[in-house]
Amino acid sequence: MSTTAPATEPQGAIDRFFSVTARGSTIGTEVRGGIVTFVTMAYIVILNPIILTGSPDVDGNTLAFPAVGAATALSAGVMTILFGLVTRLPFAFAAGLGINAFLAFSVVGDVTWREAMALVIINGLIIVLLAATGLRKMIFDAVPMQLKLAITVGIGLFIAFIGFVDAGFVTSTGTASPPVGLGIGGSVTTVPTLLFVVTLVITGVLVALRVKGGILIGLVSGTVLAVIAEAIWHFGPAADGKGGWSLTVPALTGSPFSIPDLSLIGAVDFGFDLGKVSSVTLIMIVFTLVFSNFFDAMGTMTGLAKEAGLSDENGDFPRIKSALIVEGVGAVVGGATSSSSHTVFIESGSGIGEGARTGLANVVTGVMFLLAMFLTPLTSIVPTEIAAAALVIVGAMMMSQIAHIDLTDFRVLLPVFLTVTVMPLTYSIANGIGAGFVAWVLIQSLSGRARRVSPLLWIVAAGFLIFFARGPIEALLGA
Repeated sequence: MSTTAPATEPQGAIDRFFSVTARGSTIGTEVRGGIVTFVTMAYIVILNPIILTGSPDVDGNTLAFPAVGAATALSAGVMTILFGLVTRLPFAFAAGLGINAFLAFSVVGDVTWREAMALVIINGLIIVLLAATGLRKMIFDAVPMQLKLAITVGIGLFIAFIGFVDAGFVTSTGTASPPVGLGIGGSVTTVPTLLFVVTLVITGVLVALRVKGGILIGLVSGTVLAVIAEAIWHFGPAADGKGGWSLTVPALTGSPFSIPDLSLIGAVDFGFDLGKVSSVTLIMIVFTLVFSNFFDAMGTMTGLAKEAGLSDENGDFPRIKSALIVEGVGAVVGGATSSSSHTVFIESGSGIGEGARTGLANVVTGVMFLLAMFLTPLTSIVPTEIAAAALVIVGAMMMSQIAHIDLTDFRVLLPVFLTVTVMPLTYSIANGIGAGFVAWVLIQSLSGRARRVSPLLWIVAAGFLIFFARGPIEALLGA
């Protein structure tokens, strides 16, 4: 049975404000979609602190795990609700995984954590300025539709790959060739990974049968099985070497409540010590942050809007300028709370797959994130392996957009292929977009179609070339 409701008159103020009925949805569907999105994103409250607290900065200082967890939930809740209210779109926010890793493993080797978060704020202000002036939208419009669709497909593969890795279904072999493999030693050997497969099958069947709440039912079913398995065999965390859970153990011990530690709010420092770090290094850090933030978000919103059926033939979607501005605000808020830049999350596709079409779903997701500040122990009961099944399902849904791309022209085929493959293989949406943009400009121009390429796309492609070569450029300028 379809989840789409017949078009009727709005049923109340909430319906009118969010255009729930106008988009063929219902309030119940939006609530359900918001819950599913939260369930698939809740891991960030645990994962973001793991990434950010694992690296000491240039002065040897580290961030406190409970404080980062609370700040992550707070920022995600505030930004998700703000985005839903301003744009009326079902795109939830959380700390961007690429940027938090860049901060932890690269940036804090040169600056302190407080200075790193100040750079994140500067990055956000630049993004807001580009969006407010219309330049960000102009770049968006300059992108050919074939590449916009390819971005959607690439994000689908990226989501699926994240799910496979999170579940332990695909792992690093530790060798140069092949770099990754199935499970451990070429086979599924742990119960958590097996439960991922079981959850994937349950959810896939429910979605295929068009059961309302199929993704949510699958997640709940998988979590119940995980809790039972943990209660019987006591696997514990994977670090114990017993084939356990990769990130969160599905067992609640002690009180489900905790008082949030908000001590990191406002812990930023714009007084950079140029005796320890050069101005060139600071510029390159900001350049990298802006490019990653700018194109990751653009690609993600393009893909989600297409999946939700909210974009037109040019890839535009409702309130796009507001969406681009608020997304930049997410970086400012993330930096101000020391939880890293917050941006649109590709996991929002799980709620969209459940039927969410409006910002009401965002409000539900955001409220749950705010509650998660006090319920961190309860939030962590959904193991990553179970949530990963929803990501694979959504990835498959987004993959279907490739049917709308005419691949008979190799001038189109190669840039699309690079966009789709580079994203998952390099674990970066920005890298995939950059590879596609550069390939499009070069292939079109050198094969006699230079006039068809927007001048703005030339500029963006040149910027991506600098982005890809930023390491050698920084070393050269520094020298």
